[in-house]
Amino acid sequence: MNPDREPSRLPLRAGAMLLLAVAIVFVGLGWHSAATSGDNPEKGLEEAQRQVATTAPASTSAKASADKPRVCVYNAGTIAGLAGDITDELKAQGFETATPGNLSTSSITENTIFYDDGQKAQAEVVAEALGGDASVDPRPSSFTRCSTGIPVIVVSR
Repeated sequence: MNPDREPSRLPLRAGAMLLLAVAIVFVGLGWHSAATSGDNPEKGLEEAQRQVATTAPASTSAKASADKPRVCVYNAGTIAGLAGDITDELKAQGFETATPGNLSTSSITENTIFYDDGQKAQAEVVAEALGGDASVDPRPSSFTRCSTGIPVIVVSR
């Protein structure tokens, strides 16, 4: 470094100004979005739920849908293919099933069936179909998967 020459600070200042400009644009977009999103955010949520309800596949009979709800099986354990096996078992027993999936979590350590308000009896029907070795618990608000059915989280056989 040459002591006679002062280092140029222009690139650092230009970068800071650019970041400030981008932040101002994002704040403006957020403000605009909040101001123009409508007066009733619940209306949009209700419309989305209504669309999901009308596009959900119908069961073969009214009694089947009341007794045997739609289930979504998620594997939260280390046994490969467990969700698929359990899905096949429930399908063979007459349950409507969604495509099985995996769930990456360490907070669920036992087979668990989540239910929403008014679904506890249906969740218990699912637990009985699995041999009664699953915990039946209210759905946590943070668990958003399988919104139109009953989630079954399996960890072990």
